[in-house]
Amino acid sequence: MTSGNVYNITLLPGDGVGPEVMTQATRVAEAAATKFGFSLNLDTRLIGGCAIDAYGTPLRDEDIEAARASDAVLLGSVGGPKWDNPSAAVRPEQGLLKIRKELGLFANLRPVTANEALLVASPIKENRLRGTDMLVVRELTGGIYFGDRKRWTDEQGRVAMDTLIYREYEVRRIVELAFELARGRKGRVTSVDKANVLDSSRMWREITTEIGAANPDITLEHMLVDAMTMKLIQQPGAYDVIVTENMFGDILTDEASVLGGSIGLLPSASLGAPAENGRRIGLYEPIHGSAPDIAGQGIANPAGMILSAAMMMRMSLNESEAAAAIEAAVDNAVNDGVHTGDLGGSASTSEFGDAVLTRV
Repeated sequence: MTSGNVYNITLLPGDGVGPEVMTQATRVAEAAATKFGFSLNLDTRLIGGCAIDAYGTPLRDEDIEAARASDAVLLGSVGGPKWDNPSAAVRPEQGLLKIRKELGLFANLRPVTANEALLVASPIKENRLRGTDMLVVRELTGGIYFGDRKRWTDEQGRVAMDTLIYREYEVRRIVELAFELARGRKGRVTSVDKANVLDSSRMWREITTEIGAANPDITLEHMLVDAMTMKLIQQPGAYDVIVTENMFGDILTDEASVLGGSIGLLPSASLGAPAENGRRIGLYEPIHGSAPDIAGQGIANPAGMILSAAMMMRMSLNESEAAAAIEAAVDNAVNDGVHTGDLGGSASTSEFGDAVLTRV
């Protein structure tokens, strides 16, 4: 079935390996669009360190407005040694935090699966990994990363304070989304908190329990974050949808990335509230960083970026056939032994892109 639609996509390749993996993702995305009868209008903008160098800011207001007016945003990566001064007033990651906040992207979705051909590439035992298929839903615009912070000195020395604050609507919307997503999967939600210590987590658990009671078709369990760090490794196949707050989600998703064999394989989506037409504006990016140690060498794994484009097609464009074709092409390429260096192979970034392209 062909839609004939034309979609406006803002591209933010960013820094390090970002432009390299973005090139492969757009090649594959355009091929899938052609095959399934729709078009992509791609508009490339700057974010991160390259934007600081060009404009003195990690993301211009006009580029945010271009992203806001588009159907979706694809982002590569930000940062690098050139701008790696934690005390600097202007930093690359400020651009990423800014666009998330300005576009209201409150939910970060990270799927984690274990490809049979890559079980050996993970540091986790194969029998533990087999059957892993989870979706981590992380709250993205609240919590300690966005709370008030302060530093001062008292008679005992330096003092620093970071405020962790959550409001009911922030918790409710992310947990309700997790339940919605679980309904289309295996029907299980695991909510992760620190309710034995933190008041914010106690409120999180109260609200989640209320939502669970209103959705009896979904199985809900609560898990303390410290226990979850162990269970992710011990029993990764036991989980379906995991929902948690901002900082816990940041940590757990990086831990979960080793399950798939390489951080370079994993995509993500950052979603806002649905529009009147039912679509959600989204920002889609691989979970890996800018990898400055291999930037410019043509050896970065573009799979996470390509799969992020597939998530974009499914979640923001409603082009599920094209999304499935891209995902199958990546799986087939990996199963056929096309592996980049992080997976123990010798395929270059462009060679992996070629392999996926021919399989779409």
